[in-house]
Amino acid sequence: MSDPKPGIIEEVKEHTEERTKEPPMYRVLLHNDDFTTKEFVVEILVYVFHKPVNEAMELMWRVHNHGRGVAGVFSREIAETKITTVTTIARENGFPLKLTMEPD
Repeated sequence: MSDPKPGIIEEVKEHTEERTKEPPMYRVLLHNDDFTTKEFVVEILVYVFHKPVNEAMELMWRVHNHGRGVAGVFSREIAETKITTVTTIARENGFPLKLTMEPD
């Protein structure tokens, strides 16, 4: 490396720290209704949300008794996709199952 020119100060930045911002997360909520069967809700929780059967059963009862429950927490795109997937499957099976999402 050559000597710096007179009157010029050189600075070397040794380390730059870049922070990536985590994407905002959203809770996907299952809402109780009087028509969707408990068995169907458990199946949805197992196959779409990848819940173990015991956890799916507990969540189904929580939704049934309290009106709604959190199926999972996801990035916006994944939450929207899961809601669309479940809504499509529910309508194909004649159920009015409702899911919504809210910021976590």
